[in-house]
Amino acid sequence: MNTAYFIAKRIHFQQGAKNISRPAVRIAIIAIALGMAVMLVSVAVVIGFKQEVRSKVVGFGGHVRVSNYDNNNTFETNPINADTQLVKEIKNIKSVVSVQAYITKPGIIKTDTEFQGVVLKGIDSSFKWDFFKSNMLEGSVLNTTDSLQNKIIISKYLADLLKLKLNDSFFAYFIKDQIKARKFVISGIYSTNFVEYDKLFILTDLRHLQRLNGWQSNQISGYEVLLSDFEAMVPVSDEIYDATIKLSHNEGQQYYVQSIKDLSPQIFGWLDLLDMNVWVILGLMLSVAGFNMISGLLILILERTNMIGILKSVGASNFTVRKVFLYYAVFLIGKGMLWGNVIGIGLCALQYFTHILPLDPEAYYVSSVPIVFNWGYVLLLNVGTFVASVVMMIGPSYLISNISPAKIIRYE
Repeated sequence: MNTAYFIAKRIHFQQGAKNISRPAVRIAIIAIALGMAVMLVSVAVVIGFKQEVRSKVVGFGGHVRVSNYDNNNTFETNPINADTQLVKEIKNIKSVVSVQAYITKPGIIKTDTEFQGVVLKGIDSSFKWDFFKSNMLEGSVLNTTDSLQNKIIISKYLADLLKLKLNDSFFAYFIKDQIKARKFVISGIYSTNFVEYDKLFILTDLRHLQRLNGWQSNQISGYEVLLSDFEAMVPVSDEIYDATIKLSHNEGQQYYVQSIKDLSPQIFGWLDLLDMNVWVILGLMLSVAGFNMISGLLILILERTNMIGILKSVGASNFTVRKVFLYYAVFLIGKGMLWGNVIGIGLCALQYFTHILPLDPEAYYVSSVPIVFNWGYVLLLNVGTFVASVVMMIGPSYLISNISPAKIIRYE
């Protein structure tokens, strides 16, 4: 029989209401429960927030972009020739889902009462509509396989700003060497709550922009590459770069390969800062819970000085007595973590299904606090918290070594 475990179990499950340590023990359990709940909610929110924002940025620009080397990150682009060999090479790279051609062109929308600067993004039949279909409010996506039509898809933000609705028409003006105007009809309205891009991008048929730019039918601004795994973006970018270098010598074109992180460094830099916030929260919660546990354990040791003296007098070693209190601490930590998981996962589930906590999309890019359940992180967080809490208990348990059974018995 494990004597230390048996004694610890008796202490834990048979504590009287008059025990001095009882309030301290309860406070320790509450501290662990609250700390665990806060850590679970923090991780779920940050992971959810990062995934939401990343998916929206990728939805507008792909994971990797291949364009003309002379574009200088502007929307008024220089063309490259559509290259089937390059597309084939990119599609053969692991994690690549699709390669879609695009053209961007800045312009101004003018209505009877309002005007607004926008960027028209031309797409063709290779465009993946999954992202915009999931955010479509009215109308339908474009059919770019039929004869050329003057239809566009606009965001709800721009539609409200310009006082436009589905099937309304307007004129867009383009200024480069000379002013050109085109009339468009709204065939769909989307809303991603990513205001920075919603107020900017309008989708239309790529052939409109080829004509506006005076380009040939095989000329485009570049390719957007979509991946199945965001974490594979850097190695895939390197492989695409190698492919473009090889083809540049053969075709005479200068390609420029950029990941979405290169194209939107401010957004991804901001997201990376969230990781630091999470580490700070985890550290603070562990510290608070740990100090409360240490206080409770020290009070319990002082309260059980009698028992410690008796155990030592009958031959129990310091290590055996220390194990009694470490087992007891494990019981408390386990109970606190159990309640913490119930509270934390419960709060996350409530927000996930009800979206009860709203956010301002203009400031946070999402309309409510996002939640993602990553059970791997939940398990890791529980194991890490348990191990860290137990390790913090080892130090205070050495106080038992200083308790002399002779002095305790003489005092009694």
